[in-house]
Amino acid sequence: MSRILLIIIDVFVKWEYRIVAILLLLACGSLTILLFFFYRDSTILIPAIGGTYIEGSVGEFRPVSPWLNITNDVNRDIVSLVFAGLLKYNPATRHIEDDLATLKVSKDGRIYAVTLKPDLYWHDSTPASPHPVTADDIIFTFKTLQDPQFPISLLTQNFQGIDIQKIDERTVQFRLEEPYSFFPSNLTLGLLPARAFEGIPIQKLDQALEFGLSPIGAGPYRVRSIVQTDLSTEVTLERFARPIPPVFRLEQVVFRIFPNYATLLSDIQNLDGIRLVPHDDQGSPIVPRRLRTRNYTLPQYVALFLNTDHPALQDSHLRLGLQLGTNKQSIVEQIGESVIVDTPLLEIDVADWHYQFDERSAQGALFESRWYLPEKVRLQRLLEYREANSVGPLRIDPIVLLDTGAILTITGSLHSAPLGSTVYGLPVEIHPTLTGAWIVALPTHRGTGSINVGENLIRLNGPKENILDSFYLWRTTKIDEFKRAAEEQRLLDLFLASRAGSIPPEEQITAGSLKIDHGFLRLRSDKDILDIRINEDGNPLTLTLLTSPSPRSYSIVAEHIKKQWRTLGIDIRIDIPETLDAFQKRMLTRDYDILLFGQSLLDNLDSYPYWHSSNIQKNGISEKDLKLDAYNLSQYTSFAADALLEQIRKTMNEEERQAALGELRDVIRQEVPAIFLYSPLYTFAHQQDFLGIELKNLSLHSDRFLTLFDWYLKQERVFKTGFSWLSFPKWLFESIFTSH
Repeated sequence: MSRILLIIIDVFVKWEYRIVAILLLLACGSLTILLFFFYRDSTILIPAIGGTYIEGSVGEFRPVSPWLNITNDVNRDIVSLVFAGLLKYNPATRHIEDDLATLKVSKDGRIYAVTLKPDLYWHDSTPASPHPVTADDIIFTFKTLQDPQFPISLLTQNFQGIDIQKIDERTVQFRLEEPYSFFPSNLTLGLLPARAFEGIPIQKLDQALEFGLSPIGAGPYRVRSIVQTDLSTEVTLERFARPIPPVFRLEQVVFRIFPNYATLLSDIQNLDGIRLVPHDDQGSPIVPRRLRTRNYTLPQYVALFLNTDHPALQDSHLRLGLQLGTNKQSIVEQIGESVIVDTPLLEIDVADWHYQFDERSAQGALFESRWYLPEKVRLQRLLEYREANSVGPLRIDPIVLLDTGAILTITGSLHSAPLGSTVYGLPVEIHPTLTGAWIVALPTHRGTGSINVGENLIRLNGPKENILDSFYLWRTTKIDEFKRAAEEQRLLDLFLASRAGSIPPEEQITAGSLKIDHGFLRLRSDKDILDIRINEDGNPLTLTLLTSPSPRSYSIVAEHIKKQWRTLGIDIRIDIPETLDAFQKRMLTRDYDILLFGQSLLDNLDSYPYWHSSNIQKNGISEKDLKLDAYNLSQYTSFAADALLEQIRKTMNEEERQAALGELRDVIRQEVPAIFLYSPLYTFAHQQDFLGIELKNLSLHSDRFLTLFDWYLKQERVFKTGFSWLSFPKWLFESIFTSH
C-alpha cells in the first residue's frame, strides 16, 4: 500500500513540475509577445547607412573633371558626386544654397564673399598628410577660368571682368563690374585642388588625363576604381565622410556606362537604376515593368527659331501667322511628348497665353504679311481688269476664241473716237451700215494690230495719239482653255454678286472658295490643298528648315511642321546634315531660315544669353571671327527686350524681377522671334527596393543626385523620442488599463 502511495506522490510531483514548466513557458511567451508589441509601438523605421546603388547609362566615359564635362551628361553625373561647389542648387526650393561655403552679398549686388566651412578636406587627404580645402583652391579654380589660354571658352565667359581676391585662408571675394543677380549659379561649379595641377600649363589643362582618371574632389563620394569590362566602363564611388550635412547613406555608387541601350538591357539584372530610359513611338518607356519609372522635365524647350535676318521673316505678320498655324498638340502626340511650351520664360504663368492654334487667324495674319495665295492674286488681277474694262468707250468680250488667221471686229461711236483715231495701232474706219459709228478689224497674225495668244492690252488712241481707253483682252486658240476662262468669268460675276449680297447666302462664294487650276480659277473641292503663297513679285514663300540629325524626334517634328504649314500655303524644305559637326557649323553661321533646336535655361532660368541682341551672330564675318557663344539663334534684336533682360539680371528685388519678366513675356509674345513647342519629358527608372527617391525640380539630369542623401536601401528601428526599454512597465500598465 505504501508503495502505491509513493508511486502516486511521484506521479503527482512530476505533473506538478510539468505544469509549472508549462506555466513558465506561457509566461515567457506572453512576455516575448508583449515585448514585441512594445518594441513595435515604441520604435520607428529609419533609413540606415549601407548598400550599393548600381546605375546603367548610355554614353561615352571621358576623364572626370568639372572643367571638361560641361557637355557630357554621363560624366556630369559622376562629377556631381565627386566634386562639390562653393554653392549648390536645391531642387526642392529652386534656390542656390550653401555647399562648401557660405555666401554673403553686398546690398548693391556687386560683391559676393564666400567663406569655406571649417574642416573640409580633399579626397586624397590622410591623417599623415592632410589636404585641407583652402581659399587658394578657390582662387586657382576661378582665376584659371579667366586666363586667356584656358582651353574651354564656354566657362571663361562666366567670369570675364570679375575681380577675384583672397581675403584670408577661408574667404574669397568676387567683385563684379555691375550687379548680376544670377552670379551665384556660377559658383556651383565643382572646386578643384590647386596642388593637383602644379606644373601643368593652363593651355594644357584639358590634357591632364592623370587627374581625370584619378580625380580628387571634395564631394560626398570619391572614386575608388575605374574599370573597363567587356560590356561597359564601370566607375565605382565610395562614401566620403564630411563634417557638413547632409549625411549620405549609400556606401557605394557604381556607374556602368554602356555603348548603347541594347547592351545595357543585356545587363539589366545587375542594375538598380537606369539613367535615361528611351521611349517608343507612343511615348512609353522601354524598360522592364519590375522597375519603377519616374518622369521629369528640365528647364528646356524645343522651338522653331525664326531667323529675323531673312527678308521674309522680318515681317512680324508672317511670324505671327506661322505661330497661329502651328498645332503644338498634334506635334507632341506624334513624338510621345506631353509638355507644351508657349514661352522661353519657363518660370512664369502662361495660362492667359493668346497665340493658340487657330488656322483661320493664321490665314488672316499671313494675308496681312503681303504673302498671298495665288488664287487671291489671280482674283485681284481679274477684278482690276474688270474695273478697267468697265469704263471707257471700248466694249469687247474679255475672252475670245480665235484661231490664227481669224479677225476680231471692234466697233464704237465716232462721238467718243473720231476719225483719225486708232485701235491697237490700226486706224478706225466709217462703219458701212451703222450711222455715226466706226469699225476696225484686228488680225491674229503677226503685224500691226495683231492680237496675240494670251493677254493683250487693247488701246484706243485719239487723233493726237492721246489715250482714250484701254481694254484687257485674253485670246486663246484652244477650246478647253476657252471653257476654263469662261467659267472663270462666271465665277468672277458670282463673286461680285456675293460681295454685293445680291444672291442668296447659300449661293455666295468667297476668295477661299476658289482654286487655280491650269492658270484659271475654279471652285475649290474638299480634296484641294492651298497653293504656295507668293508675294507681289510672284516669288513663292519657300523657307528652309534646318535641324539636327539627333535626336530622331527632331526629324519627325520637322516633317509634321512641313505638313501643317503646307496647309497655310507655305513651302518648307527640310535640311538635316549628315553629321552633328556639319549641323553645328550651319547653326553657327546662321545658314537657315528656320532652326528646329532645343535650349536649356539651367538652374537660374536666365534668358539673357538666348534673347539679348549682344548674342546675335554678325553677318559677313570670317569663320575664325564667329562667336561660339552667340546663342541668340533667331538673330532677335529688340530695344525693349534688351532693356528688360538687363533689368532682370541686375535687380536684387524679386517683385521688380517678376514684373520685368511679365513685360518681357508680352514683348516676345507680340514680336514672335520663335515658336516654342514643347519641353522634353525624360524618364528615370530604379528598383522598387530603393526608397527616398524624389526627383523634384531638376535643372540638369545630374541634379537627381543632389538629393541622393535621401536615398536608402537599408532600414533600422530606433526608439521614438522619450522611449527606451525602461519604458516597458509604464507601457504595459497603460495598455492594461486603457484596454479596460
